[in-house]
Amino acid sequence: MKIGIIGLGRMGKNMAKRLLEGGHEVVVYNRTKEKVDEMKKEGAIGSYSLKEFINKLEKPRIIWLMLPAGKVTDENIKALIPLLSKNDIIIDGANTYYKDDLKREKKLKEYGIHYIDAGVSGGIWGLKEGYCTMIGGEKEIFEYIEPILKTLSPEEGYLYCGPTGAGHFVKMVHNGVEYGLMEAYGEGFELLKASEYGENLNLHDIAHLWNQGSVIRSWLLELLENAFKEDNSLAEIQGYVEDSGEARWTVLEAVEKGVSIPVISNSLFKRFQSRQKDVFSDKVVAALRREFGGHAVYKKNEEIKKSVAGAGEVKAANPDEKFRR
Repeated sequence: MKIGIIGLGRMGKNMAKRLLEGGHEVVVYNRTKEKVDEMKKEGAIGSYSLKEFINKLEKPRIIWLMLPAGKVTDENIKALIPLLSKNDIIIDGANTYYKDDLKREKKLKEYGIHYIDAGVSGGIWGLKEGYCTMIGGEKEIFEYIEPILKTLSPEEGYLYCGPTGAGHFVKMVHNGVEYGLMEAYGEGFELLKASEYGENLNLHDIAHLWNQGSVIRSWLLELLENAFKEDNSLAEIQGYVEDSGEARWTVLEAVEKGVSIPVISNSLFKRFQSRQKDVFSDKVVAALRREFGGHAVYKKNEEIKKSVAGAGEVKAANPDEKFRR
């Protein structure tokens, strides 16, 4: 099939390459000329304006957007509308909020343009392994673009999830689960490192071991194994973790539906905390412990002596008083 891809970032570029390898004709467009030139060398048909891009596609045109979710994607759809014809197809492969899909589908329907939402997982490994793809929209259009999905995905790696928004909804929950899994691995290895055995434990070897038939083996753990191979203590990495939005939407959806998702929620809040150098809520807790129990507080730049939390007696501000933990 002939398909156009707008957006040649890490995902878009590799998806274009995989489609080319699968025998499809791929027309590409990116706001930076250099990335278009690069893909032309791979066999893609290059274009340097949206109008040129559209003219190089055949009706009904299939256009796959691999752009940042939100404003950038909306602006490109708005620019495409006057250039497109009835029955053309726009596929949004970004990590889009499913409620935005509903608005776009309604708007594009006024022009007779079909809209498909595609939740895509695979990251930088997708070129080699394939992209797990979750599709929402008209089933007839899904079936029409299915040859493209078969090429992009590994075997049994794509699914029609339902009407508009369903693909991105499933991908949203997928990313929420991903947050929880990563946080669980992070906490487990932190406990291993902090234990009395920590100095002698090789975290790379443990990750490798757990991937050999263990019930917690996974691709994420394989990636962590690779990371520990490069640096067993991760000394060069700062524990600052961004979030890309999907887990926030997952938590909001859980609140709206009254569904309890404490693991995913906590993993999201932990990411927020990772970006704060001196968390104010921790200061409040320290101050309260001092006020009600006379527990010591540490001033800025004061050396903090680590202690093992557990049962036992703790000296209060007044040495004659004792407080039981």
